[in-house]
Amino acid sequence: MSANFNRIARAYRWLEYASFGHALERCRFSLLARLHSAQNALVLGDGDGRFLQRLLRENSGVNVDTVDASPAMLQLLTERCGTGRVVTHCADVLSFTPPRAEYDCIATHFFLDCLTSEECAALAPRLREHLVPGGSWIVSEFRVPRGVLRVPAALLIRAMYAVFRILTGLEPQHLPLYETALRAAGFDVAEEKIFLRGLLVAQVWQRDVGLN
Repeated sequence: MSANFNRIARAYRWLEYASFGHALERCRFSLLARLHSAQNALVLGDGDGRFLQRLLRENSGVNVDTVDASPAMLQLLTERCGTGRVVTHCADVLSFTPPRAEYDCIATHFFLDCLTSEECAALAPRLREHLVPGGSWIVSEFRVPRGVLRVPAALLIRAMYAVFRILTGLEPQHLPLYETALRAAGFDVAEEKIFLRGLLVAQVWQRDVGLN
């Protein structure tokens, strides 16, 4: 993943609000209750740290490893969240080796859409090895809904990719088949919430307890 989010780090929050209001935040935060008992969490690509800030506030016992390839985003995250229970890793997630053998949960919010389907397929089984059996992978993502909104949603997502290619050099230009990758790696959907009439989805993917 070669995109450079440093140049938009300070503006990212306001770009998000201008485009979608607080809908992406509602999607990110909607499944936080699933993480209230987590002790060790791996958070990938959280950007400026708004999700992580809420997680730390609502779970006073969780310790977090968080990964981002953008030093500027990690700086904003550290300013917001501190370093008391958070270890930051500036790395490309595709080559990153998590430092813990077992996490209770993984969280990726509007991050997998920066990867290709092939990259998701490679990432999912590798991260599963660091998740306890029955552990959860929390995902927030864009989705092209069915029905009359399918065409306008697809055009909107295509336009978003075009803008991010200009601003950051993001190479993928369409949503990856991350659900296929997660299922192939031994995950099943345990909960799902829909926002903006299907344009946004929040999901809990649970690792199959029967897999070693």
